[in-house]
Amino acid sequence: QVQLVESGGGLVQAGESLRLSCAASGTIFRMNAMGWYRQAPGNQRELVATIATGASTNYADSVKGRFTISGENAKNTVYLQMNSLKPEDTAVYYCNAVGLALPGRNFVSWGQGTQVTVSS
Repeated sequence: QVQLVESGGGLVQAGESLRLSCAASGTIFRMNAMGWYRQAPGNQRELVATIATGASTNYADSVKGRFTISGENAKNTVYLQMNSLKPEDTAVYYCNAVGLALPGRNFVSWGQGTQVTVSS
């Protein structure tokens, strides 16, 4: 069982910044990738950014140039630096991790979510 604990959400004004953190714990043989998704009321969950163990990154077009994902492999931790926040970034942000709990045993884990609210 792999658990993800997120922190760093909150209420900010448009143009301000927030930094989200997510730490994975439990039985992890190999972490393949971690990332952030978000879900606004009435919308489907969507990808925000992902980072693979080799440090390759992927971003949603809506956040490119404003958000930066980074990770600490040794700590199985991922961060999301969010700058120039907009009201449309308001959502619950979920951490995601995929990898191997044991050789041959894949896992996909989700955090409990952290609320990000951006006021105009």
